[in-house]
Amino acid sequence: MNITDSQLTTDTSGRVGAGDVGLLLLRVVFGALLAAAGLQKLFGWFGGQGLTETGAVFEQIGYSPGVFFAAVAGLLEVVGGLLLLLGLFTPLAGAIVVGVMLNAITATWSGGLFGPAGYQPALLYATAGAVIACTGAGALALDHGRPWQRQGASWAVASIATGIVSAVAVLVLKSML
Repeated sequence: MNITDSQLTTDTSGRVGAGDVGLLLLRVVFGALLAAAGLQKLFGWFGGQGLTETGAVFEQIGYSPGVFFAAVAGLLEVVGGLLLLLGLFTPLAGAIVVGVMLNAITATWSGGLFGPAGYQPALLYATAGAVIACTGAGALALDHGRPWQRQGASWAVASIATGIVSAVAVLVLKSML
């Protein structure tokens, strides 16, 4: 018996299954929270500090020039979050989240896992991004059934690997500046 990707995301009757609804819930909440975090950095919305103050924080943790790195992080969080929320270009969204959050983990590592300035939230976000890259966006996504839809093990590995390589590239750039 050969099972296709679309059969994995829908129940046996061809209807949308509980897994698709669960993925939709995860994508919408996680994507909205991630996009909001980016908007906090960029514009100070939702109680954020805005780009200048966030840039100063980035400078303090070794990302110089701080405003540049804060803008890149904020923009990537907004784009990655919105792509996840919509279920659009899901492997790219997963790569963006993994890359940004790996940098966030390194920046908060000294705070410990559970400390007030710890890396628990960044680890959770990175894990959620990787999981969505592995599962695909589900049937309730803009990707679903489109010619550009990409999912499966090879796309999951490529997405996560791209996120890791991007994070390492930023850390190398950070150390050079």
